[in-house]
Amino acid sequence: MISIKSGGAGLNLTAADYVFILDPWWNPFTEQQAIARAHRIGQDKNVIALKFITKDSIEEKILKLQERKTQLAEDIIEGSGSLRLSRGELEFLLE
Repeated sequence: MISIKSGGAGLNLTAADYVFILDPWWNPFTEQQAIARAHRIGQDKNVIALKFITKDSIEEKILKLQERKTQLAEDIIEGSGSLRLSRGELEFLLE
């Protein structure tokens, strides 16, 4: 067991084949980095990542925030020109 922030910084966990996210982080890329610690050279097993989210909890709100941030990042990277944020969306991102 390791915290999400520690799991995303400088560790190679090739002995792990299960990754459980118990404390979702507001930044989806931090979680992806932590999961990727098990996907390194030398890993010879399938890695399974599971997130535990409780309905109507702060974790569920964080998951929704992650989804919005991921979509925003994809829109910016693709440069599709379809990136239009409402005032409410801007306020939400800056809260």
